[in-house]
Amino acid sequence: MAQQVASGPSPRFEGPAGGMKPPPRRGHQRDIYGALDLGTNNCRLLIARPSDGGFTVLDAFSRIVRLGEGLSTSGKLTQGSMDRAVDALAVCADKLRRRHVTLARSVATEALRRAVNGREFAARVKHETGIALEIIAPQEEARLAVLGCHKLLEPGDGPALIFDIGGGSTELVLVEPGEPHPRIRAWWSAPWGVVSLTESEGRAAIEGPDRVKAYERMRERVHRSFAHFVEMLPAKLENVRLLGTSGTVTTLASVHLCLPAYDRRLIDGLHVPVGDMRRISAMIAEMDLEQRCGLPCIGAERADMVVAGCAILEAILDIWPAEVLGIADRGIREGILRSLMARDGYQL
Repeated sequence: MAQQVASGPSPRFEGPAGGMKPPPRRGHQRDIYGALDLGTNNCRLLIARPSDGGFTVLDAFSRIVRLGEGLSTSGKLTQGSMDRAVDALAVCADKLRRRHVTLARSVATEALRRAVNGREFAARVKHETGIALEIIAPQEEARLAVLGCHKLLEPGDGPALIFDIGGGSTELVLVEPGEPHPRIRAWWSAPWGVVSLTESEGRAAIEGPDRVKAYERMRERVHRSFAHFVEMLPAKLENVRLLGTSGTVTTLASVHLCLPAYDRRLIDGLHVPVGDMRRISAMIAEMDLEQRCGLPCIGAERADMVVAGCAILEAILDIWPAEVLGIADRGIREGILRSLMARDGYQL
């Protein structure tokens, strides 16, 4: 649900897909848009103004909240995880007000789709922060990810696979060339993200002496979840392209470049040989927690989840024979912004 958040007598709303929507209006240069993505692991906000052929970012926010912590075993969001998410969303609400955002869309993904108390939590968020979370379907999540990052696909006329490794699920989207953006031929949402897969295997196994075997089990578990999607892939694959958007791929790309600290300017749009990404994944799977914490751009915040991310990435590489992996530090939020601005008549 997109909603006007600036004060005024006539708030403008645009309902979720399938509902009645007002006709697109001609955009005004003073328009400022907000896009909020509450995932299983992260809370991210982007605020931007339309500019020639795109948009200019005015403000951004990102915080690891681990909303889906414990969800795979209990089926519920825990009190602690909800409190962390509400604290982060309160920061987002303040930024939306301070930046005088005229239209925003706030989406929630796998954690709220799966949790039995997901809608109850969304109601709490609305009451305490004013943010109306829209719990989107996996297909919409995949569409927004493609819309947000497809411009980073390598040029070519062959099929492309775009993927998004989340906290609670992984979206795979098979696309073919099209204008103004690629056409989606098939998509799949697997129930494994860095949080759900870590909890499924168990931290004791991932950190134990047989951690490499645990890694292979995770990789095989994810591979099995892709079985139906593999059946939808073309029989002959030539000139394939591969693009990933997630904390996993941006983190591994940073390790590939041996960066002392994360630098989006060096990562967004980078192309890394698949063989290098496999070697980095295998190296990380063999490390213990302390060793992973010592790697720049991983640190304590990501060290316990990155092994699962590597397993998911390798399972994707197993089914898609690309030689190079494109890295995108953009996705759902950018997709939301482009969608809202296009509806308002901006040419992006």
